[in-house]
Amino acid sequence: MRTGDDLRRISRELNRMDQPEIKKRFRKELRATAQPFVPLVRNSIKSIPSKRPYSAEGLRGQLARATRIEVRTVGRDAGVAIRVDGRKMPSKMKALPKGMEGTKRWRHPVFGNREVWVTQQPHPYFFHVVRPAGVAGRRAASRVVDSITRDIR
Repeated sequence: MRTGDDLRRISRELNRMDQPEIKKRFRKELRATAQPFVPLVRNSIKSIPSKRPYSAEGLRGQLARATRIEVRTVGRDAGVAIRVDGRKMPSKMKALPKGMEGTKRWRHPVFGNREVWVTQQPHPYFFHVVRPAGVAGRRAASRVVDSITRDIR
């Protein structure tokens, strides 16, 4: 199975080459290896217990919408990642993806009303879904790297 170092090395080789179609295919195929995990994470988010029904405008909807794939083919962090991106959350909610996945409770005002505060329990939604699938994802990414390596030789 390939490692992150292999991915970085191949990315560097592709960047030195003047073949944009291979670079584009490399990114596209890496993205495709991670794509099956995004619905798993989104479904896990939607199943977080709540007293209210699921709504796209609610917290769970915002978290699901902030879930995305990030493909980097340059630098030390070359690789594929699935993120629930706090930067995609509304202002004042940017830390919620981390808080919901965490282990500690936190307090917040109810609908912005600073007179009424509640304690929120975390509800892990990410790692218990992605971790078991990680080996399959790494194997798929390794196949992409092998395929591209054969094509550029």
